[in-house]
Amino acid sequence: MKRQSFLQMAGMGLMALPALATAAGNKSRKIKVPPYLQPGDTIGITCPAGFSLLETVQPSIDLIQSWGYKIKIGNTIGKMDHTFGGTDAERAEDFQQMMDDPSIKAILCATGGYGAVRMVDFLDFKKFKQSPKWVIGFSDITVLHSHMHQVVHVASLHSKMCGSFPKDWATADEVQQATILSIKDALEGRKLNYPSIPVEHNRIGTAKGVLVGGNLKILENLNGSASMINTDGKILFVEDVGEPLYNIDRMFCNLLRSGKLSNLKGLIVGGFSNIKVDNPAVPFGRDIYTIVKEKVAGFNYPVCFDFPVGHIKNNFALKCGLPHQLMVENNRVLLTEI
Repeated sequence: MKRQSFLQMAGMGLMALPALATAAGNKSRKIKVPPYLQPGDTIGITCPAGFSLLETVQPSIDLIQSWGYKIKIGNTIGKMDHTFGGTDAERAEDFQQMMDDPSIKAILCATGGYGAVRMVDFLDFKKFKQSPKWVIGFSDITVLHSHMHQVVHVASLHSKMCGSFPKDWATADEVQQATILSIKDALEGRKLNYPSIPVEHNRIGTAKGVLVGGNLKILENLNGSASMINTDGKILFVEDVGEPLYNIDRMFCNLLRSGKLSNLKGLIVGGFSNIKVDNPAVPFGRDIYTIVKEKVAGFNYPVCFDFPVGHIKNNFALKCGLPHQLMVENNRVLLTEI
């Protein structure tokens, strides 16, 4: 696509934002499930947010090819515009080409970082809606997961990205292998189910609903936009990394005050890793468990903590937009795709 025509298209996309906001609304629409992959299919790799070098992506290429899939490397791999994987227009154009290329059956985001929100409104999803494909990633890619669910109405895959693939599969530990293989299982259509270690702070109960969520900071950032998910009747999962406790509290306050916690079927709290200490002399006085329990005290749906999702080693693949059952008991926790 010529740069001039692409930028013209991008401008038209931005002009259409009010219409998107209206369409997003609160009405639930049926989510399309992209076709599952078969050996011989092609997976595209691109950088919609931060930059990623080819040498960083190479282990994922080697492993995915060993599974019997072909790889198409996007033009943004190895490209840098400061912290981004190319300019906003370059990243959008690369992602657009991946969406429109009929030979590509899934799009693996190389890395997160920051930048997806800067390019998502440049994208034209008309062809993608007709021929959906799996978009794979997490962290900043929550922008795309949320937009896919709320605006495009297509399921997507929340999972590790290229940088988390082991350099040497033979020496990778069991957890690392299991999380990567969960991506393969998801893409090939196997139903996923994950047990989680019971935590004393969990709230007991069983819930069924469509699974949505992702990075808490991104969800807070999207709140009020056309891309923000409607959480009513859903099972919401959240995770984050590198945030001080007061900021985690503020983000949960945002979700509470905007009604995003009010009508859930269930809440899954994943990894909140590398929590920053804001002021050692004056502690915030609340841990992640207390913060969440304060916010959901007025509701009666099940809540589980320390679920294996997020910026943690045991970050397993989750199918966003598909029905799941969350079972939280005293002696076990289980999330099952149904």
